[in-house]
Amino acid sequence: MSGSFIDRVARVKGGRRFRFRALVVVGDRKGKVGIGSAKGADVTAAVSKATEVAKKHFTPVVLYKGTIPHEVDGKVAGARILVMPAAPGTGLIAGGVVRTVPEVAGVSNALSKSLGSSNKTNIAYATIAALESLEPRKTG
Repeated sequence: MSGSFIDRVARVKGGRRFRFRALVVVGDRKGKVGIGSAKGADVTAAVSKATEVAKKHFTPVVLYKGTIPHEVDGKVAGARILVMPAAPGTGLIAGGVVRTVPEVAGVSNALSKSLGSSNKTNIAYATIAALESLEPRKTG
């Protein structure tokens, strides 16, 4: 399972030369997720390069009954993400990249709030940082 976000970028030297930047999120829906970003001359090249990068950077995510064990926040550059556990049946209340990352990791019920920057790349990495900082629920 994966999600991708594509942007057209241009270099100007004599004329505009367009390239594409892809941000790809891959996961197994069982607690592993990875993010990759790459550029290419066309969309398919950019997406395939970014997918390779994402597969090399898988990180584990702690899950508890379809949600996360506790509230966490992650910060990368100007982007700050707050992710909170939710009751079964709530669904994933998030938008854009913040929704895609927990979705492909296997989180089915969670709430989130994006604060600060609206840069997709930084938001994606902040979401990963938040999910990496999760600790398993203590039973006892």
